Amino acid sequence: MTRLLLLGGVGDALAIARRLGPPHIYSLAGLGKVPSDLTCQVRVGGFGGAAGLAAFIREQGIDLLLDVTHPYAAQISANAARAAEQTGIPCWALRRPGWQAGAGDDWREVADWAELSTALGLFQRPFFTLGREPLQHLDEIPAGQFWTVRMLDEHPGNVRARVIGDRGPFSLERERALFAAENFDVLISKNSGGSATEAKLQVARERGLPVLILARPTLPAVAREFSTGEALWQALQALPGGLG
Repeated sequence: MTRLLLLGGVGDALAIARRLGPPHIYSLAGLGKVPSDLTCQVRVGGFGGAAGLAAFIREQGIDLLLDVTHPYAAQISANAARAAEQTGIPCWALRRPGWQAGAGDDWREVADWAELSTALGLFQRPFFTLGREPLQHLDEIPAGQFWTVRMLDEHPGNVRARVIGDRGPFSLERERALFAAENFDVLISKNSGGSATEAKLQVARERGLPVLILARPTLPAVAREFSTGEALWQALQALPGGLG
């Protein structure tokens, strides 16, 4: 039997975790609600870098490491690749394809927060869907701007910023209502791919809004890469000895 350590957040990783039995471990970074309906083991929190992850792999007798983290979780992916190399086990990764701009889209890629901050100078009511990163800059909001930030957990925001604690998937109707109510003039997004949060891009297109896209990080090469969770699951099913 092959024993798995699944590194993930929610979404694709959770779909795989729901199909795993007691011998396997699902590791979460700790943000958001921890699932309570899984039969596999669940671990919450970090490992202490690549060395700590490698030590955990050895202690637990892990045979295969699965990196099903967010496409922008570059540090975790780098640690996973190094830990697999240090312990001599394979690392398989889900590398979800990014979204592609289509007709009517006005996408402007930015490399980092400094470039994003400069690009934001043209707007008054930006809508951030980057996770927690904007919270570090709430004291820098210029006069005349009001930010709306959406992320997994609640935060009080301030007089120039509203923080919405919510998680996808978000329906098209719901996104249309939010954009109309808040009168956003620009959307700021990661190029996460997948369908859970894609509706916001369609609404931006419908309303003729520009989208500032944070460029994807470069992720390390691993033993095998998959573009969908189902393709990864089928490969797991074909492992010699099975999953137990």
